[in-house]
Amino acid sequence: MIIAEKKAVYHVMSRSALDGFPLKDIEKDFMVDLIKRFSALYFTEILGFCLMGNHFHLLVKMIPQNRFTDEQIQKRFETYYGDSRGFAEGQIPYLREKLSSLSEFMREIKVGFARFYNRRHNRRGYFWGDRFK
Repeated sequence: MIIAEKKAVYHVMSRSALDGFPLKDIEKDFMVDLIKRFSALYFTEILGFCLMGNHFHLLVKMIPQNRFTDEQIQKRFETYYGDSRGFAEGQIPYLREKLSSLSEFMREIKVGFARFYNRRHNRRGYFWGDRFK
């Protein structure tokens, strides 16, 4: 259950669809970097995490969209993307919803990691099993 109107803490986890323990030290380091990168973009606070050989856990506080200003949205966008993507005022409603979404935050982490893993191991297809829990 997601609580949209006030700050809430969630314990989320996701398991690999691959057999064995595909998350080695290099993969875990990349995952930590992804978590740091996306937690700087999204309105989140990472309270804890655990990376295992075939799954991970995050304890994350989500900050609801009514708790941050348009200027904070623009600053996070520009800090994350730099000058490579122009910021437009019309994006604010979309970004306000996206950057406060636990589902979007987890999607970015999981997709980013799957792309990295597949490139590194010269493979295609799914890395993660079911949706995060």
